[in-house]
Amino acid sequence: MSRKNENKKGANGAGSIRKITTTRNGKEYTYWQGRYTEGYDACTGKQIQRSITGKTQKEVAQKLRQITAEIDAKTYVAPCKLSISEWMSIWAQDYLVGVKASTAYLYRRTIELYIDPHLGHIRLDALNAHTVQHFYNELAKPSKPDAAPLSAKSIKNIHGVLHKALKQAVLIGYLRTNPTEACILPRIIRKEMHPLEEDQVAVFLREVQGHPHEYLYKIALFTGLREGEVLGLGWEHIDFQAGTLTVKRQLRREQKKGGGYYFSPPKNNKSRCLTLAPSVIPLFRLQKLEQNSMRMEAGDAWEEHGLIFTNQTGGYLSYRTVYDCFKCIVRNIGAPATRFHDLRHTFATHALTSGVDAKTLSGILGHTNASFTLDTYTHVTSDMQKQACGIVGGFMEDIFGKELKPWQENEKPATEP
Repeated sequence: MSRKNENKKGANGAGSIRKITTTRNGKEYTYWQGRYTEGYDACTGKQIQRSITGKTQKEVAQKLRQITAEIDAKTYVAPCKLSISEWMSIWAQDYLVGVKASTAYLYRRTIELYIDPHLGHIRLDALNAHTVQHFYNELAKPSKPDAAPLSAKSIKNIHGVLHKALKQAVLIGYLRTNPTEACILPRIIRKEMHPLEEDQVAVFLREVQGHPHEYLYKIALFTGLREGEVLGLGWEHIDFQAGTLTVKRQLRREQKKGGGYYFSPPKNNKSRCLTLAPSVIPLFRLQKLEQNSMRMEAGDAWEEHGLIFTNQTGGYLSYRTVYDCFKCIVRNIGAPATRFHDLRHTFATHALTSGVDAKTLSGILGHTNASFTLDTYTHVTSDMQKQACGIVGGFMEDIFGKELKPWQENEKPATEP
């Protein structure tokens, strides 16, 4: 390959432009190159020279004017030669300090499974919003027939990881803007709740009687705990004398083949102390008796973890085991759509309809605030508002009956003679 410079020309006093002709495989190619001074090396004091290229002299001159204007305005961002894959690796290694181990693991898996395969080869400073948008659209509706589409929530999670990493790239000067800011995400459709009705609760309680996980399901129903929170409960978390239960962790499992179990803080990193209903405390005592029997039967094979709910040898009880058994039970009672998490919804729904205020319920459930609780259970609060209107209407009629009656008569539609 040979190359020659045919001329040089100044670009309005800022840098220089030259025409370059090069030969590749016996064929001649021509392009234009512009060179400019970015600044000075802090260590050597020497000028830092960079170059840009274009098909025409006009194109390169325009680029040079833009760059020199940015240098003068101190908004210039030097080109970054890192690829997306290289930057994501750096970000995952150096910028996840303080992030929960479980969260960091999920971030790395997201990078490995989705971001690297689709965007990893692209240069960091060449990534644009349209490319990212196409990536999200492809995840939602894959063009490959054998690829499974991802849910809107999964795409939002992937976006969250990419957005955080590129935001950091902006902060340290690798990027001028974050291309994910301009992207449109698919709308998340909240899963329909299937809380158990009052009569179904009674049937459910009869169905779980004598089941190996009887007390687990009952305690989940009567406390509103998340599945991971129930499985993470230890005997040190319950105070039988005070009648309280402290929720300070959840049981998690690494999302990989053969992944081990570990504890992490509850959702929203909020520990909470619950005052148990008098009818719930005996359930824990019965579970303790049940566990003592299991310990004696297991003998030397028993693993002591201090957990309230365990498998037959004292080990961690898996989500899958608990969930599969639960689905068998709800199918038997004619509520196949009900999920384990709907036990929590059942608790919350009946608490609200029984008069528990949203702020108190929010604290029991471990929500970030009462408005989130109201938003989640808006169907319940709407029904409660209708009931309240009826109660207030009846109350007003009792007190102001005589005054309201003429007005009510006037409001009635006129009847045809």
